[in-house]
Amino acid sequence: MTKEIKTTAAIAGAIGSAAIAAALLYANKRKAKNEPVQPRPIPSGENPETD
Repeated sequence: MTKEIKTTAAIAGAIGSAAIAAALLYANKRKAKNEPVQPRPIPSGENPETD
């Protein structure tokens, strides 16, 4: 392999790795955003009083 081919392969690998990392971060961010928020249970165990 020539030096130019090795350099091109290294650059392509770095770009591919960065793209995969960005996609994983984006997917994890969207997943956390779509989860419904569940209220915490009341510590005493009694039913909540509402008006």
